[in-house]
Amino acid sequence: MRVEFGSQLHNQATTWDDIKATLAAMESGRWSSAWFYDHFIPPFSYTAEVMEHDGIATFEGWSLLSGAAAVTNRLRLGLLVAGNTYRNPALMAKMAATVDQMSNGRLEIGIGAAWNVREHQAYGWEFPSPKERSDRLEEACELFKLLFTAEGLVDFHGKYYTLKQAPFAPKGVQRPHPPILVGGKGEKRTLRTLAMYGDIMNVIAGPEEFKRLVGVLERHCEDVGRDLATIRKTVHVPIRIMADEARAAELRRGDDWNMIGPVPFVIDRVNDFIEAGVDEFMFSAIPNKPAVYEELDKEILSAIE
Repeated sequence: MRVEFGSQLHNQATTWDDIKATLAAMESGRWSSAWFYDHFIPPFSYTAEVMEHDGIATFEGWSLLSGAAAVTNRLRLGLLVAGNTYRNPALMAKMAATVDQMSNGRLEIGIGAAWNVREHQAYGWEFPSPKERSDRLEEACELFKLLFTAEGLVDFHGKYYTLKQAPFAPKGVQRPHPPILVGGKGEKRTLRTLAMYGDIMNVIAGPEEFKRLVGVLERHCEDVGRDLATIRKTVHVPIRIMADEARAAELRRGDDWNMIGPVPFVIDRVNDFIEAGVDEFMFSAIPNKPAVYEELDKEILSAIE
């Protein structure tokens, strides 16, 4: 299988015109997919503390996906990843079906348990325990598959979500449903939920940890009777071309699998991940500037073909 390249664009400190221009550059190049994040405050902190960066203007992710669907023709589109606690999963499934129709079958449904305590408190959303969030994620993924595949009205009686004779039409263009990406590397629950209901693995990890996590996923697949080969393996990793090696090393902060450095260094890191079994990269930390995407396309993506 040919390795593919996507990128998560910035929702914050940007304009819709900048996003459109960046998407156009990606469409005309070797890029395969474009992603946004599902946060309402820039996700730069892991605490409940109110920070100065909270005031940075930030677009909502699903709305950006709808706009991206309308101005692109080729790129696959998704969120890395939608927080399950932000919406009833039946509502999110309805939103996903709509975007899949708008994009003519290019949506990938990224979902995770949600982690940002600050924005839960900011907007008055319940922030359950890690166990409950994991339970809710598993139930939401089950509900997604039911809604997209059931004929007629849908009943669902879960611990957290209930549907009573719910209609679900139109469904997405993709059948049986748009691919479900379960984001995160929780070994006991998240990867098991992926094995049970997901189609795409996405983790933030270096090549060696990535291989180990694929091994964990493989064991979960064996437990639930799933073929590991039916799950696409993807990784979310920063990338930046930087000729100053000393400065690049400083920015990598000891994680030399981060793709920050001169062109040969970055290409070597890409190949390390490919050798580890990565099917697709969802790069991060790229500014919403067409010239930067064009440089990466010319210097990095072209060298991997």
